[in-house]
Amino acid sequence: MSAMPSLSPVTPQSLASFEALLADIRARRAEIEARQAMPGDIVAAFQAHGVYRALVSRQFGGDARSPAEFCRMIEAISRADGSAGWVASFGAAATYLASLPLDTLKTIYADGPDVVFAGGLFPPQPAARTPEGLRVSGRWRFGSGSPGASLIGVGVVIKDDETGGLPRMAVLPADKVTIEPNWNVIGMQGTGSHDLVVEDVLVPEDWTFIRGGAPTLDEPLYRYPAMALAAQVLAVVGLGVARAALDEIVEMASVKTSITGGPRLGDRPWTQIEVARQEASLNAARSWFYEATEALWARVQAGQALTAADVTPMRLASIHAAQVAAQVAQAVFRLAGTTAIFVDHPLSRHVRDAMVVSQHAFLSEGHQQAAGRILLGGEGAPSFP
Repeated sequence: MSAMPSLSPVTPQSLASFEALLADIRARRAEIEARQAMPGDIVAAFQAHGVYRALVSRQFGGDARSPAEFCRMIEAISRADGSAGWVASFGAAATYLASLPLDTLKTIYADGPDVVFAGGLFPPQPAARTPEGLRVSGRWRFGSGSPGASLIGVGVVIKDDETGGLPRMAVLPADKVTIEPNWNVIGMQGTGSHDLVVEDVLVPEDWTFIRGGAPTLDEPLYRYPAMALAAQVLAVVGLGVARAALDEIVEMASVKTSITGGPRLGDRPWTQIEVARQEASLNAARSWFYEATEALWARVQAGQALTAADVTPMRLASIHAAQVAAQVAQAVFRLAGTTAIFVDHPLSRHVRDAMVVSQHAFLSEGHQQAAGRILLGGEGAPSFP
């Protein structure tokens, strides 16, 4: 199987430390799932290993890595555990927080770049404008990673607000938000994607931003399409989980025998064919994903104005990666037979996690239709590409 994705530039010491973190996460998969949230020490380790500063501007002490570098980091974490990768992926929030006013960003990063942000965008809740700011109340779903966050964003709607069809988020200190544990799902159980509840909190307007809107920071990283990156960092979670599923079946193939006296799993011709087929499918999808990422990043670095047609291949490659990852995990699950049907078996967890990734709204078949419309010369939408 393939080695861990490159995380350069790193020192041998930091790479060894990162690999040790991944080993710890793998060993704690059951704990993560049972908690329905990421343990605090793992979130702290993500901070220490640069997950949350990876896409923060260097002017605030961040690393300002490229989109591909960040995606490879998230893919590696997801190979250890899907929920861990999902929570880590929200380090990408730094790119859309870059739409906040500069003074607000200076306040956020005043104590360093390793700020953990999470949020729930939907359903957007009405917010009343006052001279002091916005009065925010309501309930939001899918607050992934919120139990470990210091800042939490929620979707708001303001009367006569001109957002160009994109959603507005209000940013609050985590202690102003109540997290209601109700994450009852089949996969990605460790993401802590509980409901968020806010009761009459005043939020200054300079602590709100339009997600996917124009950035305040004029740097290449923040000219990269934020909505495309938001889809990318979730798609690579699926790629990492699918790779973990293939790792698992290869390990099983060398030892698993049939209770009926048949050949070892790895000696069965159909196992050999199917593993080869799924290896090819996953690597093809992964290669297109990173090829599209690098091509789009090159355009941004060259200062080119991006069109919908420029961004669409990246969005389509993300959707395709998530779908292929789910198919690979399902195929491997079937190969394992009854061994994998138990809830606590790694392949059971991998197939459920990969399926949840492919169900996300950013990676849905509806967006494939939108991509097809653009490829055929039609118009895009504010949130796509």
